[in-house]
This record gives sequence, structure tokens and C-alpha cells, in this order.
Amino acid sequence: MGLVIVRKDKSTVKMYLVIALSAIIGISFAQQHQGEPIPIVRYENEGVNADGSYSWSFESGNGIQAQEQGQLKNQGTENEGPDVQGSVQYTSDDGTPISLTYIANENGFQPQGDHLPTPPPIPEAIQKALEWNAAHPEEDNEIGRAQRQIPVQQPIYNNQQQLYGNKNNYQTFQRKF
Repeated sequence: MGLVIVRKDKSTVKMYLVIALSAIIGISFAQQHQGEPIPIVRYENEGVNADGSYSWSFESGNGIQAQEQGQLKNQGTENEGPDVQGSVQYTSDDGTPISLTYIANENGFQPQGDHLPTPPPIPEAIQKALEWNAAHPEEDNEIGRAQRQIPVQQPIYNNQQQLYGNKNNYQTFQRKF
């Protein structure tokens, strides 16, 4: 088995050189533009205390503010878990001030803010039906569902004996040789 030497013509070598240089230039310019560093104007942190409570807050030079405090509920029990409250304020790219407050506990993360999407309103007909149902609970049965007004039809199944008769009614056919 011998060594195979592949000769490449000059245009192939130039192509590889152009690709390599393009990659190097692309990588060097791919760094994100670094603007002025944003200073932290205020920072407070009270670490986790023996009772599980903590708090922190900060404010940056561009107006971002955030704070959070929490404590451990039901410490030492099976239902132990955090109870957290916090808020964040900043200005969006289009200049709108954003203010978000939140609670996080056994019921999950519960954010509140004017910028958060809201569900569409309930259509008027459905709202009236819901109100009527709430005002007339006596028309519900014991499990809370309206009783059936239409009787349930018994299932129909194929009874071949009725359709074809029984064995006594069949005529037998035998070949005779």
C-alpha cells in the first residue's frame, strides 16, 4: 500500500485560502458591539438567614430597578417551600415604562403588570348563560351537571340468530358420489 499524493491546481488552493480568510474575518467581526458599561448605582443583599428569609435589590445607571424578598414557609415540614414577592421596573426599547410585580409560592409564579397580555372578554351570550347557571343550581343533579333531557338509547347489536334463523331451519346439502 503506497502513499497517495493528491495534487490540487492553483485555483482550488486559492479557493480554500479565500474561505479560510473569510471565516477568520467573519469570526473577528462577529463580536457584539460593546457600548459603555452600565454602572450599578445601588446594590443591597441580605443573604439567606437562619429562618430562610432573604432580600436583595439593585438599581442600574440606565434606570433598571429590581427587588425581591422571600421567606421559607412551613420550615422543617413536608410542605416546606418558598414564599417570594418582588418587582422589576425598566423602560422598554420603544420608551414605554414597564412595571412588573410578582408573587411566587405554592400556587406558582403570579406576575402582574399593565404590559402583560389579558384574555379576550367573554362573549355576552356565554356570560348570560354562565350567570343563569349560577342563579339556578337547583336544576343540577348531585354531581353538578345538568340532568339528561333525552333518554339514552339502548345499544343495538347484530343478533345473527334472528337474522338467519337457527340451525334447525337450515337446509343441509350433501354431495353424493
